[in-house]
Amino acid sequence: MTDLSPGPGSEEDFRTVLDRMADGFFAVDTDWRVTYANERAAEILQSAMTDDALGDAESIEGTHLWEAIPDAVDTEFYDEYHEAMETQEPVSFDSHYRPLGTWFDVRAFPSESGLSVYLRDITERRELEQRRQESLHATQRLYAVSSDQDRSFEEKVESMLELGCEYLGMPNGFLTRIEGDTQYVEFSNAEHPELRAGESCPLEEAYCKRTVELDSLLTIVNAADEGWDEDPAYDRFELNSYIGGRIEIGSDRYGTLCFASTAARGEAFTDTQRTFVELLTRWMSYELERQRARSELRRERDRLDRFASVVSHDLRNPLNTAMGRLDLLAAECDSEHVPPIDRALERMETLTEDLLTMAREGLPVDDVDDVDLGEVAADAWETTETAGAALRSEADGHRITADRTRLRQLLENLFRNSAEHAPADGDGGADGADGITVAVGPLSDRTGFYVSDDGRGVPTAERDRVFETGYTTTDEGTGFGLSIVEEIAGAHGWEVALVEGDRGGARFEVTGVEPA
Repeated sequence: MTDLSPGPGSEEDFRTVLDRMADGFFAVDTDWRVTYANERAAEILQSAMTDDALGDAESIEGTHLWEAIPDAVDTEFYDEYHEAMETQEPVSFDSHYRPLGTWFDVRAFPSESGLSVYLRDITERRELEQRRQESLHATQRLYAVSSDQDRSFEEKVESMLELGCEYLGMPNGFLTRIEGDTQYVEFSNAEHPELRAGESCPLEEAYCKRTVELDSLLTIVNAADEGWDEDPAYDRFELNSYIGGRIEIGSDRYGTLCFASTAARGEAFTDTQRTFVELLTRWMSYELERQRARSELRRERDRLDRFASVVSHDLRNPLNTAMGRLDLLAAECDSEHVPPIDRALERMETLTEDLLTMAREGLPVDDVDDVDLGEVAADAWETTETAGAALRSEADGHRITADRTRLRQLLENLFRNSAEHAPADGDGGADGADGITVAVGPLSDRTGFYVSDDGRGVPTAERDRVFETGYTTTDEGTGFGLSIVEEIAGAHGWEVALVEGDRGGARFEVTGVEPA
C-alpha cells in the first residue's frame, strides 16, 4: 500500500484529515489496485466504475483501477498516471472525463509503493471560462458585423439574429415593429412558423406586449413556472423561454428584439448573455435611427432638387428671356431706362445663383477627405474676384478633414466678402498698402482655422447679424454670401463666428474642424 503515514502513530488522524477534504484523494499500489480513497474520491471512482466492478462491496479498496473503470483506458488519465509511475516524477494536468461529463484538475505523486492522486472537480470553473470565451467571441463577431461597410443594414440584421441564436442557444431570433395594437415581424432567423418575417399578430397575443413596457430586458426561463401558461401569448406561440428588449428610435417606440424557444431553459440567463442582448438592442435602435435620418435626408434632398428645378427653369427661363429682349431693345433705341433694367436683371440672376447655392450647401456632408487647407485656399483665391487684394497664407501643410468642394466654396465666399468690404480706392488697408491683405491659417488655441483681413471691419453691434440671410451693407451684395458660409460650416458640423481682427479688420473663425 502507498504510505500515507506522516509519522508513527498518526495514520488514523491523517486519514481523518483526508476524509474531510473537499477534493478527492486516492492511492494505488504498483499493481494499480486502490489502497485508499477518501470519501470524495470514493464517490468519484464509484460513479465511474462499471456495475460489475461495484458489486455489493462496501469499499473500493482492493479494486483494480483500470479493470473497474475500463472507459478510462486510452485517456489522458491513463497515460499521465503511467508516465508518473514509470518516471517516478509527479505530473499535473487538467482533463475532461467524458463519461462523467466532468473536468478534473489532477496532481499525481509517485513513490516506490505506488501512486497518490489528488482530484479536484473544476467543471464549474471550466464552464465559466468557456462562457467567457464564447461571450468574447460573440462580442467580437458582433463588432465585426456592425463595422462591416460592405454589408447592407438588412444583411447586418440577419447576421446578428443568426449570431444571437447561436450564442444564446435559442432557435428563434426576430426583430419586430409595433404599430398600434399589432406586432409585425420585420426580420427573422426562426424555426417557429409564426415568428418568421412577414408574420403579424395582435400585440395582446405577443410576449412583446410586456417587453415594450420595461426599461430593461424581459427574460423568461420557464414560462409555466413564471405564470405564463394562462397568457394569450403562451396559448398562441407556446414559448417556454424568452429574452427580449425594447427598440426605440429617438424617443419613439419602434418594436422589440427577441430570442425565444419552445423549450424551457435549465438555468437563468447569465449577466454576459443579458449584456449581449442589450448591446444588440442598442445597435438596432441606433441603426434604425440612422435609417430614418437617411430617409428624411433623401426626402429633403428630393425637396431641394424640386426647389432647384423650379428656380433653375421656372425663374431662370423667363429671366433669360427678359435679358435677351433687353439686348434687342437696347439695339433698337437709346433709352435711359435700359441700364437700370439691365442692372436689375443682373442682380436677379445673382440672387438666383446664390439661392441655389444655399439650397445645396445646407445638406449634411456625407463624404469627407484629408485636404490641405493651404492648397484649397490658393485654389479658392484664384477663382475669386478680389479687386487688388493680396492673400497671405499661413495654412500650407495644415491638413483637415472636409469636403474639398464645399470648403473651397466657403473660402471663396469669405474672400469675396473681404474684397467687397475693402476701403474705398486709395484708402489702403490697415498696413498702408494700396489694397487689403486677406490672411488664412490654423487657429492656435483650438482646432479650426481663420480668415481675416485688414479692411474696415464690422461694427460690434452688427456682428450678430452678418450671417442672416439677405443682410448686406453694400448696394451690390445679395446678403447670401455669409449665410452660405454658415450653411457649409453647419453641414460639416463646424461653427463659424465673426470677431475683431488683430489688424482692425474682420476675422472669421471656423471651429470644431477635425484635423486629418
